[in-house]
Amino acid sequence: MPIPQKVIEGEGQFRLGKDFTIAVIGVNHPRLYKGATRMLRRLSDRTGLFFPQDFVTPDSDKAGAMIIEVNRVGDVKLYEDESYSLSVSPAAIRLTAETDIGALRGLETVLQLLHADAQGYYFPGVEIEDAPRFPWRGLLVDVSRHWMPVEVIKRNLDGLAAVKMNVLHWHLSEDQGFRVECVTFPRLHELGSDGFYYTQTQIREIIDYAADRGIRVVPEFDIPGHSTSWFVGYPQYASQPGPYSIER
Repeated sequence: MPIPQKVIEGEGQFRLGKDFTIAVIGVNHPRLYKGATRMLRRLSDRTGLFFPQDFVTPDSDKAGAMIIEVNRVGDVKLYEDESYSLSVSPAAIRLTAETDIGALRGLETVLQLLHADAQGYYFPGVEIEDAPRFPWRGLLVDVSRHWMPVEVIKRNLDGLAAVKMNVLHWHLSEDQGFRVECVTFPRLHELGSDGFYYTQTQIREIIDYAADRGIRVVPEFDIPGHSTSWFVGYPQYASQPGPYSIER
């Protein structure tokens, strides 16, 4: 999911065995190798098969059972090319894309194609041409009203990647809390968060985690309305005299 733009059913099946390997041709970027490695590990989790190639690197064999060919590194931005082509035959799987981000989307499709029967696991023969219908495919996460730890944000990002979404709309301030460590105005997070906020290091970590999955993080700070948490520490900037307290 979502349904690809064009699907042509093929003949036969590609049988998955413990000797399954992935080869990357073309672009040399850590994001693509990390994505291929995640795919192998998720396949292992789903099938119980142990794949000896547990980490895909530029030095990996170039003659794998699955070939990924990419022309260039994509930018994590709107209107980037996220298209891909996928061919599955009994002999091999071939994934081609203009950008590494498109290849990441194709890897999710490969995982969704996994089937099982009495003989084991397989990918059905198919030819797929796919590209997103909408450039912005996002999820709004409101951590101001409902605090979420870093690991929960990462789990949401994994879910976004699995269904080929590309924007995390991160709602970071509200009457109920200001959730970002602010070096310039530290009382924003010190007094306006009940102690629940993301440090600068954690924010960078989440942005990097998202970028590895081809996802753009769009932060939102609600102002001038819904800004009570701002004025707990800095009431002088409000239109009415304080004191102020976080809404609960």
